[in-house]
Amino acid sequence: MNTNKVQFIFENKLIELDNPDPNQTLLNFIREELKKTGTKEGCAEGGCGACTVVLGEMENKKIKYKAVNACISFTPILHGKQLIVVENLVSKNGSYHPVQEAIVKYHASQCGFCTPGFVMSIFAMYKNKNNKDEDNIKEAISGNLCRCTGYRPIIDAAKSLKKQTKSDEFDRNNLKVIKLLKKINNKNIIIKHKNKKYFAPKTVNELKKIIQQNPNPNFLSGGTDLSLMVTKSRQEIKDIISLNNIKELNFIKIINNEINIGATTPLIKVEKFISKYYPDFHNILRRYGSVQIRNVGTIGGNIATASPIGDTLPLLLSLNSRILIQTKKKNKEIFLKDFFTGYRKTRLKKGEFIKSIIIPIYKNHKFKAYKISKRFDDDISSVCASFNFKIKNQKIEDAIIAFGGMSEIPKRAAKCEKFLINSKFSVDIFEKAKNILKQDFHPIDDMRASKKYRLEVAENLLLKFFLETKLNKLIRVN
Repeated sequence: MNTNKVQFIFENKLIELDNPDPNQTLLNFIREELKKTGTKEGCAEGGCGACTVVLGEMENKKIKYKAVNACISFTPILHGKQLIVVENLVSKNGSYHPVQEAIVKYHASQCGFCTPGFVMSIFAMYKNKNNKDEDNIKEAISGNLCRCTGYRPIIDAAKSLKKQTKSDEFDRNNLKVIKLLKKINNKNIIIKHKNKKYFAPKTVNELKKIIQQNPNPNFLSGGTDLSLMVTKSRQEIKDIISLNNIKELNFIKIINNEINIGATTPLIKVEKFISKYYPDFHNILRRYGSVQIRNVGTIGGNIATASPIGDTLPLLLSLNSRILIQTKKKNKEIFLKDFFTGYRKTRLKKGEFIKSIIIPIYKNHKFKAYKISKRFDDDISSVCASFNFKIKNQKIEDAIIAFGGMSEIPKRAAKCEKFLINSKFSVDIFEKAKNILKQDFHPIDDMRASKKYRLEVAENLLLKFFLETKLNKLIRVN
């Protein structure tokens, strides 16, 4: 069954939109149609957090609250969810929400432009009952920028919520909202708005049918990159196929000592799961964009975008990961190292899509990853490096090295790997290996870093891997 309606909960009511514009951002919908202007536009690319709103959705029979960037989300993302904007936090009698009270009490607002976004990010943390220690607070607001306060009073306000135990209006209306969410239809969405089409199938089989009829779609999986065509390039996207409603593509499983991850699995879910197996993977993901980005951005989208600075890509390459691709007739599995063919180009043909990612679990290897960027949080890498070595009796039996930001594609250091394999695990060998990296990579000068800087950083990270492994301790600034 199909529908052209987007249904969501707002202010404890079920709202229906008939054939909404699939290129309309959630931010513009909120400001122009709902007339709620507390939510602001700062950057239009998901980098400043002024547009942050919260979406409530059912997970394990409870409402999970997720902060998202409204400026880079399209309106149909609302389907099946509860929308909460900053105005909704004020109770019917006019009293502030505990998060708002804390912001006022600790003088955590000056010009006020960024404040609604901070309030909503802290609200999501508050509602999910996350531990309100400084580490979690800083992570929660890592996607929110403020040029006035210096952040200390904002962090103090969030810390004060540890003592807050009283229920809020959302607790009191919880059962009502759950009942309304359950009323929302579970159909495939097909929207036709003027010359634009939007599809959100519920199953892989329905997805295949839509692709046959629409052979040149733009696949939407999170949309943190695709949306910039509208917000930055001012283009129209005529055909969008959203993969986000397909539960078959959203999973994490261990099969035959390998981590299998569905292509539409949000990065925040991957981050929490993978820490048990690869702590450095977890640490890099915590610095991937912001919580708002990781709540919607997906690992399949990060791979398909094929950005040379996509942070998951060098890590997946060094772990010798594979991807499962759905072609017109069958599934095919290829190594990720064979997937990228040029700058933002891949082996995906028209109508093909990534179904899952397969990551081997190396139990006797040393795996480390490093991200170098100008800002610690919510910044694009200048260089991202990942190392996966098997070392026995001070001899290197296997070495897989991958870098992002060093080439037009995420790439393995093939010549350096070849030199290191079967060599002694010693500082002399690694000093020589540093020079071989110059044969593997020819980076460019750009706004993030010069060629000279990138090469020097890459060499130093190789040596850092050796020292951390040899000394069995972290050599980190943070």
